[in-house]
Amino acid sequence: MSKPHQYHQPNAPDSPGEDSDSDIALDVDELGLSRRKADDGLDGPSQWHPGSPDNRIPLRNLRVSRNRGFGTQREHDGDREADTEGLLQHHSGGRVSDGNLEDSAPLLDSNTRSTARRNSSDQSLRKPSSRLARLFSSTPNKPPPVPRERHDSSSTTATSRSITIGQRPPPRFPPNSVSNAKYTAWSFLPRTLYNEFSFFFNMYFLLVALSQLIPPLRIGYVSTYVVPLVFVLSITLGKEAIDDIARRRRDAEANKEAYTVLRLQDPVSPSKRKGKKNRTARACKKRDRSGIASSYSGRLDAIEEEEETLGQEGKGSSFEIQVDELSIRSRDIKVGDVVKLGKDQRVPADLVILKSSSAESGLVASSSLQGQSSASAISGIGADTASHSQDLPSLSTTSGNDESMKPRNDPADVEAGGTGEAFLRTDQLDGETDWKLRLASPLTQSLDPREFARLRIAAGRPSKKVNEFVGTIEYTPREDLEGNGIAQQESQSQKAMSAPLTIENTAWANTVLASNVTVLAVVVYTGAQTRQAMSTTPPRSKTGLLDCEINDLTKILCALTLTLSIVLVALEGFENREEMKWYVAITRFLILFSTIIPISLRVNLDMGKSVYAWFIERDQGIPDTVVRTSTIPEELGRIEYLLSDKTGTLTQNEMELKKIHVGTVSYANEAMDEVSSYVRQGFVTGPANDALQPSSLVTPLSSYSNASTGHQSTRTRREIGSRVRDLVLALALCHNVTPTTEQEHGRSFTTYQASSPDEIAIVRWTEQVGLRLIHRDRKSITLQSVETSRIVVRARILEVFPFTSEGKRMGIVLQFLQGDESLNPTADNAGEIWFYQKGADTVMTSIVAANDWLDEETANMAREGFRTLVVGRRRLSAEHYQEFSSRYKEASLSLQSRDVRMARVVREHLESNLELLGVTGVEDKLQKDVKPSLELLRNAGIKIWMLTGDKVETARCVAVSAKLVSRTQYIHTITKLTPDTPPASALDALSLLRSKPDSTALLIDGDSLSYFLNHHRWEFISIAVLLPAVIACRCSPTQKADIAYLIRQFTKKRVACIGDGGNDVSMIQAADVGVGIVGKEGRQASLAADFSITSFHHLTKLLVWHGRNSYKRSAKLAQFIIHRGLIISVCQTIYSIAAHYEPNALYRDWLLVGYATVYTMAPVFSLVLDKDVDEGLANLYPELYKELTHGQSLSYRTFFVWVAVSIYQGSIIQGLSQILVGSVDSPQMVSVSFTVLVINELIMVACEIVTWHRIMVASLLGTAAIYVGSVPFLGGYFDLAYVWSWGFAWRVAAISAISLIPPYSVKILRRTLRPPSYRKVQGL
Repeated sequence: MSKPHQYHQPNAPDSPGEDSDSDIALDVDELGLSRRKADDGLDGPSQWHPGSPDNRIPLRNLRVSRNRGFGTQREHDGDREADTEGLLQHHSGGRVSDGNLEDSAPLLDSNTRSTARRNSSDQSLRKPSSRLARLFSSTPNKPPPVPRERHDSSSTTATSRSITIGQRPPPRFPPNSVSNAKYTAWSFLPRTLYNEFSFFFNMYFLLVALSQLIPPLRIGYVSTYVVPLVFVLSITLGKEAIDDIARRRRDAEANKEAYTVLRLQDPVSPSKRKGKKNRTARACKKRDRSGIASSYSGRLDAIEEEEETLGQEGKGSSFEIQVDELSIRSRDIKVGDVVKLGKDQRVPADLVILKSSSAESGLVASSSLQGQSSASAISGIGADTASHSQDLPSLSTTSGNDESMKPRNDPADVEAGGTGEAFLRTDQLDGETDWKLRLASPLTQSLDPREFARLRIAAGRPSKKVNEFVGTIEYTPREDLEGNGIAQQESQSQKAMSAPLTIENTAWANTVLASNVTVLAVVVYTGAQTRQAMSTTPPRSKTGLLDCEINDLTKILCALTLTLSIVLVALEGFENREEMKWYVAITRFLILFSTIIPISLRVNLDMGKSVYAWFIERDQGIPDTVVRTSTIPEELGRIEYLLSDKTGTLTQNEMELKKIHVGTVSYANEAMDEVSSYVRQGFVTGPANDALQPSSLVTPLSSYSNASTGHQSTRTRREIGSRVRDLVLALALCHNVTPTTEQEHGRSFTTYQASSPDEIAIVRWTEQVGLRLIHRDRKSITLQSVETSRIVVRARILEVFPFTSEGKRMGIVLQFLQGDESLNPTADNAGEIWFYQKGADTVMTSIVAANDWLDEETANMAREGFRTLVVGRRRLSAEHYQEFSSRYKEASLSLQSRDVRMARVVREHLESNLELLGVTGVEDKLQKDVKPSLELLRNAGIKIWMLTGDKVETARCVAVSAKLVSRTQYIHTITKLTPDTPPASALDALSLLRSKPDSTALLIDGDSLSYFLNHHRWEFISIAVLLPAVIACRCSPTQKADIAYLIRQFTKKRVACIGDGGNDVSMIQAADVGVGIVGKEGRQASLAADFSITSFHHLTKLLVWHGRNSYKRSAKLAQFIIHRGLIISVCQTIYSIAAHYEPNALYRDWLLVGYATVYTMAPVFSLVLDKDVDEGLANLYPELYKELTHGQSLSYRTFFVWVAVSIYQGSIIQGLSQILVGSVDSPQMVSVSFTVLVINELIMVACEIVTWHRIMVASLLGTAAIYVGSVPFLGGYFDLAYVWSWGFAWRVAAISAISLIPPYSVKILRRTLRPPSYRKVQGL
């Protein structure tokens, strides 16, 4: 047969044949090779076994092997064996379709199809040298060893993936839907029933109801015990179902949000595709039958057929792809879809950005696009690559996830939309206020959208790490070339390109596109596999503390019931019973006394919760509040710890420069008008009355003009004006802000884009005082006077030193242009070179020149809650700058410790003895009424923690400005603890907190918090829970949830969490009470929360007023229902003793059911309308709320008080009824006893009411009328003739008075001697 490399020659052996998509495989034995080891880049040593089916090699690989760098055409035939060795290595390590999308190569035979192996090492992505070497390789020697998915049915969703854009993904990827539901159709009944019967009294009544199926234990009607239990379960399950259905409906609204998706469609008809597949299948079967020993001619025929097919498909195929824009719902977005996003649009899934450009230019090519080819796209990539070649050395050691080593193409370095940049707001994901700069890969930025079908993305497995991503993108163009398929395939292989993907190329779900650009991005993770979803804990069923306390009390009642039953049987004797066994008698007594644990308790409490929820949702003082979990409103009255997010919860994430200080004078509020006048005077550079006369440009050394003042200014005023001008100029130049022009309603206006909202606030302020930024790119910056609309400053950008969390400062080296405004910025009119720098006072103090006012002024601004920035400058000579530049470039080429060396050069040559220009104070605007709300909550005894993903300095300023930390409290800061920190030093950091816990607040960063949670969990939490305030910065969503869980576990107290972003969902679900604020960017937190509000200050009313009422009412309701059951059980006990200890019922059938429902339910339930104080007093005296946290309204003490009252009243009612009537078991005695019982309950309800409501009056009078009206129908239980006699009346009156007067007298006496707090504040 011909040599392998002959198939690349024009005179390769011809063999006629029809088109076929099948790929013919060679066996290794035919090549005469022994088994060889696989390429070193694989997971491990792999050996070839001759004769094995897996040893077949696709002839497609044989044909194009030299183009892929494995078997380059040799000039001598003696190199054939080496060529084939490279072929084998490609077969073992080459790219194989993983099942997500089909490769453009023909399908392999099922017996020869190799399984794609997952590379265990990502060294080519992580090693800088490998990363750069493969950045834009046109002839890659090896495919990038990135994580890949297995191509078998056992693959799980946790594996990595390979995505071909525009094709349907496999079904194993989850749908892109949001779900906050607790139950499914299958899990609803099992989970809800388990939750219900985990309560002791529900299980108790289930056993009682089941006991009625045993004839010896049956007492009365079975329905008397079964129906109430079913009713209780129906009410509770119905509430859970309604709540969950409401959650699903809200999720459906979020999942219906419309997005624009590009569909890349192949115009080839389905019938042709089906025909190709059928021919492929037939060819594979034929090959299987023919075996390995096929004739050479047959193999060559198949090769020639395939090459002819490739040649035909290649002609013009790059533009056969049609791009259609479709609007689909968020839940219908799939992996591999290309999503089109615009400004302020929420990202629906985890995306990789392919292309970004200004909104005006548009992105998607229309049908009028002609003349543009993939060749031009490729040339564009090459040009882009060349333009970035000067930055490549700085990328050589850059880690994909290390922010400190990012390439320096920040917003100031690139023109908006020119090189695929976009800004994202990620505060809903990680809590950080700074915008994140995201970039499209240069490989895809200049591609036509129709070329996206040639892209393949390899991404790692789903992860919860929002700041990490590793992947690659590969582009395989197919040009419109004439000629045979071999030449075309050769060209395709030569121009295949790949590039790495990092976190800078991603847009995670729930972030928001902030810049005015249009972005095309491909979906890589959906639904449950997105970063946000994986950082979220699943919802749990929450049980209130009041329910747990009542559950404990019912256990005491059950023990009391069992003891009473045993005592009654023992009094007669265990052996003296002839009618029934003693254990049967005990069981019957248990059933008779089951009313001690009233089953109506759960019904009344659940109905009360619904009433409380109704009150909350219809309170006009907290509009649009939604109760999503109606089973825990009482928990609002028991909160002792409040965990709050910062961004969007306490603050609006809107920055405003409020104050500046220039050394001798400070300006704030109305004084800013004086700053504007200084700026106007300082930038007057030409005749004010001649608009046609060009003005001269201003430099820092330009003299300060005061001609516009109309009089000779004093020297002091000129000096102050000059300093103000210099500070404003520095603030207008030293930043990374890019101005963009937008149009709205036909009006153009300028907006600013930057990674930090602080810088945007400063640039907006400079515009307000008269100096506007109109242009900024990587090379130049231009300023305009607002008053004259003339360009006053032009400068070249020589160097930019971006802000980092370690350096806490940013700087810029500028060369000011001299001349007039008409000169081209690139003209050779360069002048002064200046270095400007701004940063935190902690680092700038040692950089600026000595002064006597900086420390004092920054401290004053910090006490006001401002974020301070110190601004300085230094003039550089040309020689000085040249020396610095050469040293800096030399340091940037270092392969080791590059950052350290570059920082050292900057520090040695620039950062010394800077002229101090001034200090700025930027305020992060707080939400409405945050300060008084936090103060009220603190006075209510609630300890407040602020958990944020933002920076330490930002959190400190907000804590001070919001009065979370008072002026008298010291802020103890713990930062930068690492796993290598010695335990002794870490514990020493906590020692100060232990000495003064009441007057010290803790500020801790995420790394230090993680250290304590992992190594000193209990030592940390035992001290932290005692502090009045804790501020935790750089917290991940998981850390927030861990803190909430840890506080609950350690203190056993109630914890509430409040937030507005998707990063707060885990914390909200981990809390006892989760409160979500409807944020500007999304509703994830509010949908997952138990209570949804629209502003933080609504929380105070939710807790102090509604929480108080819900808890106090439920506590009183629960105790009264227990009293109602106890008193009838005591009556039953007295009756059984008098009836010689026989387990017979005193009140049967309707009397027993009617007593708990018709005759007492409405008055008792009306207690849910009672209130001990009005709303004004509750807000005026928040200390009243602190009493609720002690649980005094429902405690063991109050419980046993009610038990004593029940025993007294039950004994009096039943004992005197039997004595005065003179009968133990007669209709007369039953009529007297039951009537007194009903009257006693109605009057007891009236005595417990503090604030009367018309519904209470109606329920009492209506119930009394119903009882009187029902007496004629109770002839089966009463002696009706006796009921209408005077003897009945005086007996009822006497027994009622003896039963009611003593308990009420004791209550009045106790109120007089020890009045409760609510009576004190009312002055009663």
